[in-house]
Amino acid sequence: MKITRRHILAATAAAPLAAPFIAGTARAETKKLKISHQFPGGTATTGDFRDQLCRRFAAELEKRTKGALGAEVYPNSSLVKTVAQYSAIRRGALDMTLYPLNYAGGEVAEYNIGFMPGVVSSYEQGYNWKKAEIGKKLNAIMAEKGAVLVTWLWQAGGSASRDAKPILTPEDIKGKKVRGGSREMDLMLKGAGASVVSMPSNELYAAMQTGTMDVCMTTSTSFISFRLEEIAKSLVTARKKSFFFVFEPLLMSKQVFDALPKDQQTAIMDIGAEMEKFALEKAKADDDEVAKVYEKRGIKTYDIDQAEVEKWKAVAKDTCWKEYAAKSTSNAELLKLSQQVS
Repeated sequence: MKITRRHILAATAAAPLAAPFIAGTARAETKKLKISHQFPGGTATTGDFRDQLCRRFAAELEKRTKGALGAEVYPNSSLVKTVAQYSAIRRGALDMTLYPLNYAGGEVAEYNIGFMPGVVSSYEQGYNWKKAEIGKKLNAIMAEKGAVLVTWLWQAGGSASRDAKPILTPEDIKGKKVRGGSREMDLMLKGAGASVVSMPSNELYAAMQTGTMDVCMTTSTSFISFRLEEIAKSLVTARKKSFFFVFEPLLMSKQVFDALPKDQQTAIMDIGAEMEKFALEKAKADDDEVAKVYEKRGIKTYDIDQAEVEKWKAVAKDTCWKEYAAKSTSNAELLKLSQQVS
């Protein structure tokens, strides 16, 4: 066949049309999940360990699936606003989120058990939920509400104050503006005589700086990541005891999960379970590290004891426990099941 100038021009004209198809085919070979969270960004080995966990999960997922499935991490609520992340995964608009479960308590009332003061008294007890009846019920509720629980993650919490007086007992917060971090914590704090202010963790610095709040209650890692040592005058740590633990699991959209091949689903759940050891070790390490960070700035640190924990628990039982259980039989069952876990 004789190649004419017309053949060459026709082939040249067709090339740009073919290129997007070829490129699109190549891109489709590696699907990228989007993981969103509210915490500061870093690397797989530095920075907030919750961000590290997401990045380690993403890297291992791509490795385990031989490049067929990976993930991109979006810290600082840069992809989806903090509280809206759960709604987004329910709709399939977001693939995954590392998320304090109580933030979704307005949509699913049962989720407030994840930041209920006095319910969990140690990391071991929190992680024991996974195989207990309460873990089975939580997983069933999540499946019904459009989420898959990929990684269990618990964190202990303490308090930082704008003045030098530590918050050790309920009597210490009377008349103060306090951020509890959850609806249930807020109910308990009101019962103890505090004035409650509400906001997600990534707004804590500005609130404490301006005096919008006098006392902040949050996790050890957040005390470090959000640099509250620049403002606080006293700190109560969780390195020995704590009256509250926060459930911050890595969640996935059930809609997205169900659409994946079985081998990729298995990889996600296997890697998620493997990340729990890392999460536990890092959470415990931060309970000690936060004291070092604050003491280096000359801030006095305190530890809470069991007698003080019991005082907080007594207030919680009379306020948030009672209100939570009265909302529904499902809530009441979850609260009851939580007390059956040693």
